[in-house]
Amino acid sequence: AVLVSGETGVGKELVAKAVHTLSGLKGDYVSINIAGLDDQMFSDTLFGHRRGSFTGAFNDRDGLIMKAANGTIFLDEIGDLNELSQIKLLRLLQENEYYQLGSDIPLRSSARLVVATNKNLWHCMSTGKFRKDLYYRLCTHQVEIPPLRNRTGDIPLLFNHFIIQS
Repeated sequence: AVLVSGETGVGKELVAKAVHTLSGLKGDYVSINIAGLDDQMFSDTLFGHRRGSFTGAFNDRDGLIMKAANGTIFLDEIGDLNELSQIKLLRLLQENEYYQLGSDIPLRSSARLVVATNKNLWHCMSTGKFRKDLYYRLCTHQVEIPPLRNRTGDIPLLFNHFIIQS
């Protein structure tokens, strides 16, 4: 996993896309903002479900982990993830496997995980809002992006990029 952190607007998703592109992975790049997702929605969106697993589940749904097979899945706002979902994400990181809702058959994941936050996860961990074991799994490869006010040398590059794009 790769953890990208920095203030809102510094380009965390651009870094995630660059990690995917430079990795040479053949699968898709899949992005999701997980802020505000309850555990049921998180599980269904990421892991998918089997038909009949809950009211309204009329068809099977693969989930974004499967869509990102042999590619990268980017989870934005990881600092807002609730505790139950943190446990499921930790299992995915530790075992490279997950369960779709309504299934007791584990599936293997071949997706690279990149997560991002604008929160101080160390502080969240010390206050009990973020699991220590998940934090230590995520922080092995960490990129901290400073705000633009601290890297004024990038302004001409960004200016030229946006002029060319318009």
